[in-house]
Amino acid sequence: MLRGLSVRDILIIDELELQFQPGLNVLTGETGAGKSILLDCLGFVLGWRGRAELVRQGSEQGEVTAWFDIPPNHPVNGILRDSGIEPEDELILRRINGRDGRKTAFVNDRRCSGQVLRQISETLLELHGQHDDRGLLNVKGHMALLDEHAETIPLREACRGAWRGLSQTQTALSELTAKICALTAEEEYLRHTLDELEALEVQPGDDDALDARRRMMQAAVKIRANVVKALDDLSGKGAEGQIRDATRWLETASQQLDGQLGLAFEALDAALDSLGDAQQEIEIVLGGLNFNASELELTEERLFAIRAAARKHGVTPDELSEISTLLSLKLETLDSGNAGLEILKVEVEAAQSAYRIAALDLHVARVVGAAALDKAMAAELAPLKMERAVFNTEITTTEDGPNGTDTVAFTVATNPGAPTGALEKIASGGELSRFLLALKVCLSQGASQRTMIFDEIDRGVGGATADAVGRRLAELGAEGQVLVVTHSPQVAALGTAHWRVQKRIENEMTLSTVVLLNPDERIDEIARMLAGDVVTDEARGAARSLLGLNR
Repeated sequence: MLRGLSVRDILIIDELELQFQPGLNVLTGETGAGKSILLDCLGFVLGWRGRAELVRQGSEQGEVTAWFDIPPNHPVNGILRDSGIEPEDELILRRINGRDGRKTAFVNDRRCSGQVLRQISETLLELHGQHDDRGLLNVKGHMALLDEHAETIPLREACRGAWRGLSQTQTALSELTAKICALTAEEEYLRHTLDELEALEVQPGDDDALDARRRMMQAAVKIRANVVKALDDLSGKGAEGQIRDATRWLETASQQLDGQLGLAFEALDAALDSLGDAQQEIEIVLGGLNFNASELELTEERLFAIRAAARKHGVTPDELSEISTLLSLKLETLDSGNAGLEILKVEVEAAQSAYRIAALDLHVARVVGAAALDKAMAAELAPLKMERAVFNTEITTTEDGPNGTDTVAFTVATNPGAPTGALEKIASGGELSRFLLALKVCLSQGASQRTMIFDEIDRGVGGATADAVGRRLAELGAEGQVLVVTHSPQVAALGTAHWRVQKRIENEMTLSTVVLLNPDERIDEIARMLAGDVVTDEARGAARSLLGLNR
């Protein structure tokens, strides 16, 4: 509920603070007194589009603050949390407009963007009037209004879920189809290239090993001669023979030295063992140096083939095995693709069937709900002196989408047999006001958590019709909070709180102010609305009668 509004230096308002009440709040005043300015101020703090120049002449900036009572289950709390603002029992919106046109918005003293402000405002207030393009006259919102009234939102959510499932399977089918088409186009290349790589049988490290083998074979003649010489020096008459000779000489001497050469014998035995190990390793290497010219040629051919393949694919030789694996996977996808396509086609057909069922269920529920809404509207229009008017909720077929296969539009005909059309195009000013009021009454059953504002929605009606309009507004106010700007005394008399907007001249400057009327002031204001500039006793008596007071 809107608790209050504070305005400073906006248009012709210097300073103003209003404390609104539950129920039907009515604002009256002479034409040009500034009633529309209050709505401009409220729209400004809520982030709605409005006048470009708002700052009062002579001021550097203007400021509007609005505060609301917020129950724990109010939809605005989700928006606040998403914006990093912790919800509280009271919500305070403040917006500043500088002389240079810059606008700054705050929510509970946290700075926020205009977009967040507008999202918040959509959960707090509804504005209805003859030029209301945000609410009931906006055909884009008629489907959501019907779904809420007909309680088809769960069916709509089920339809959206079926649509998401269908879209996902269709996307998967399209992607796999495109992938298979692309692979089919390069199948010959893939198979040829894979055959080449599989023939090479390249493994990581092959390039380094072949290069080392090739270098070794190229230098093998010189290397082998040196290795043979080293082996000769170690074995036979070389180091091995000398150690054995030394051991025999020492054995002869050791008989007379009483074992003093024991450690020497051990060292010589160890030397012979190490020398044997070295000889064995050298012989292995020497065996590896035995090659012929054809082996070198084959080694070079394989090495050059591997490096050519690496250059062709733009990778290192060690990465060729990965290329081979990738090509194999592509061919596996291609080979198994047709089976995958058939599976996805079956899934798409199942998803289409599920969507059709969900869309049909939603359509049927909307048709039933539309009939109920049309019947309710007929009942509401009769007391508003429009019993011959026809309201119709048109449901037509459109392309498949997340909200089903329907488009919804509210149309009217002012008389039976007359052409039907959009509300704002068919109805006159007074008729449009009553259509909008009746529609809002029908759509608001169950109590809206938003404050409803009606901007001169009673224009063009009077007498018993105006009284019927006022009673409908009072009914809406009984379920929540309604603010109405009105020129109708019948409507004003039904308000639970009555505000008068008036002008004053101060220092040769016109200023607007708003006053909450007490019972006596309220009689005078309604009498003015009845009689005009000259308020007579008869007018006051009529005002008291409208207010249900004794003369």
